[in-house]
Amino acid sequence: MASVTFDRITVDPNLMGGAPTIRGLRIPVATVVSMIADGMTVEEICTDLPDLSPPDVTEALRYAAEAVRERRLPLRPSA
Repeated sequence: MASVTFDRITVDPNLMGGAPTIRGLRIPVATVVSMIADGMTVEEICTDLPDLSPPDVTEALRYAAEAVRERRLPLRPSA
C-alpha cells in the first residue's frame, strides 16, 4: 500500500506536546475530529476556529482515519 502524505498536518515535539496539529497552529487534529464527532459542520468549525479552512478539516479527518487504520484498537467483545 502506498504511503499517504498530509500537507496540512504537522507533528512538532515542541508544539502541543508533539500531538498532530493543523499547519503548525496550536489546533490539534484531535480537537477538529472531536468537533465533527459532536455534530458540528465544517462551516461551524471554521467559524469557531477562523485560522482553519475547509481543506484543513478534511485533512484532519483523513489523518485520523489513517491513524486508526494503522493500529489495532482494543474493542469490547460482542455479547
